[in-house]
Amino acid sequence: MSAATAPVDATADGLRSDDLLRVEAVDGGHGSTAVLFGVSLGVPRNGLCCLMGRNGVGKSTVLQTIVGLLKARRGRVIFDGQDITKLRPYDRARAGIAFVPQGRDCFPQLTVMENMRVVQEARRDLPRSGIDDALDLFPRLKDLLDRPAGFLSGGQMQQLAIARALVTQPKLLLLDEPTEGIQPSIILEIEDAIAQLKRTAGLSILLVEQYVDFALRLAERYAVMDGGRVVDAGDTAGLEDGHVRRLLAV
Repeated sequence: MSAATAPVDATADGLRSDDLLRVEAVDGGHGSTAVLFGVSLGVPRNGLCCLMGRNGVGKSTVLQTIVGLLKARRGRVIFDGQDITKLRPYDRARAGIAFVPQGRDCFPQLTVMENMRVVQEARRDLPRSGIDDALDLFPRLKDLLDRPAGFLSGGQMQQLAIARALVTQPKLLLLDEPTEGIQPSIILEIEDAIAQLKRTAGLSILLVEQYVDFALRLAERYAVMDGGRVVDAGDTAGLEDGHVRRLLAV
């Protein structure tokens, strides 16, 4: 762990009793291939934790395990005080977890608006204002509502992918490398949207990201992975980015 000072309610592995999400000593992987080894991390309520590491260290596997696409072989996933380790992905989504995977998955043949309505129609329990609220964060999409998603630029598609997730009005948003392959001006728009969500929506975010400056500007907490393990974690306040960069260079 880093030298960052933890509050008195922090456990030995850095988890805190008031975290919205707690991943506790989780082992996991793909099929017979083990990828995660005792991973523990927490996401604060109404805050953002950035999960960093080089390619192939298990970051995306952590997110897929949290949402139930992969099963935890050992350990627990605690969300909002409830053990969700054995819940199906759909039930985790209904509990308030939204996931934007790497690759910006959308329905390319459907328009921007149709992509968002698909999500809304799948969750009839949600307030009907969800689409408007999501579009307010990404005003660039308002001029593209009738355009098929397959004709969007990479940056526009990333904004749509995040907006679709926000239609569900989640408590926790998982973002897997949202800046990958995105032009700098769009990265700034995405950063502004995430910062606004933190300020106004009471949303917790777990951000997987290799763009260190982007991640640390947004995050209150951080964790660094290597070889399927969390090798460093703590608060970003007072953290020198050179410390993280050295870990990522190992």
